Parts: sequence; structure tokens; C-alpha cells
Amino acid sequence: MAETFTNLNVGLIILAAGAATRMGKPKQLLVYQGQSLILHTVNVALASLCQPVIVVLGAYIEQIQPELITKPVQVVENSQWQQGMSSSIRTGMTALLKTNSNFDAVIISLADQPLIPPHVFHQLIHSYQETQKIIIACQYDNTVGVPALFSRTLFPELMQLAGDQGAKALIQKYRDTVLMVSLPAAAIDIDTPDDYQQLLLQEQTGET
Repeated sequence: MAETFTNLNVGLIILAAGAATRMGKPKQLLVYQGQSLILHTVNVALASLCQPVIVVLGAYIEQIQPELITKPVQVVENSQWQQGMSSSIRTGMTALLKTNSNFDAVIISLADQPLIPPHVFHQLIHSYQETQKIIIACQYDNTVGVPALFSRTLFPELMQLAGDQGAKALIQKYRDTVLMVSLPAAAIDIDTPDDYQQLLLQEQTGET
């Protein structure tokens, strides 16, 4: 299957800079399947076909970065993480384009969607290759969002995002042309202690 994508150069940015105020502690360090949530997310990303994998940290960077010391990812710090998700996207895009200016597309993902498997990234890339749509986004829980792939034609707009809009602002702007991929698992994100307890319960019962 990997041969299908040999002509595409796709980077992957994991946004993990937030303060997790609703959790009350760094949710990136919550334990899931025997490892931290950030490590789990990174391992899934590394199992995909995307290179490089860039992790954007901000709040709690001193605690989180040691988790990734042995992983072949590029960790970058968003010193302006308080300004919202758009600042992390800009930080990740800046780092990505410094490694190589010839990317075909970028996938933006979050660190708090633990049920997303690697094949989803493959599906996004394959759909992009087949359709050349400028955005391939995941559809779940009556919404459309990340993980999402953005064509290089949108790189300038990703770099210009402001506030806490994040990638959804572009998905909404181009909603008439977005290709949607069904991914119910993306609806599970970990924002509160109750979310985390529900995730652990699903893990124990074998539902994940």
C-alpha cells in the first residue's frame, strides 16, 4: 500500500501546546494503554506514512518533552500558546517548511484523540491523491474537523490563521469543496476528567 503514495510528500503536525484547563493537569501525560497520551499519539503518527512528524508543545513543555526524547519526531515550542490553536498551527507550519519547502500537503492532528488509528492518515492521503481536493477532513459527531489534510495551496492561509479558530476555520471557509471521510473515533477527545474516566472504562471493557 505504501507504494501508492511514493510520489507524495506529506508532513504531519500534532498540536499539543494547550494548558488543558478543563482537565486541571497536563492531559498529554495521562496514561492510556500503558503510556502517556502524547506518546501514544506520536507512536500512531510514526506508524503512518507521513514525514516528518512535528509535535508542537507549549504549556507544560518541561514535563512533556522528556516523553518524546527517544522518538524520531521534531518537537517545537509555541511560546505564544496562550493566543490559541492558530498560533500552534503557525509554529508547526514554520518548522515544517524549514525542513522542506516542497511538501504536497500537511495533515494536522490533535494529541487528545486517542482512538485514531494510523490507517486514517493513509486514508486522508489516498483520498487526496485520488481527488486532489484541497482539504480532506474527518466527519464525526455531526461535525467536520481534524485530523485533516490540507493541500500546499492552503499553506499561506494556514500561516495566517489567528486566534483560537484553528484548522476548522479553513474547513468552514471551503466547506463546499471539502472531501469528508467518516471517522466516528475522532469524536472521542479528552478534555475533562469525566472524558478520561470514560476512555479508561472503554479500555477496560475492550470497546476501544
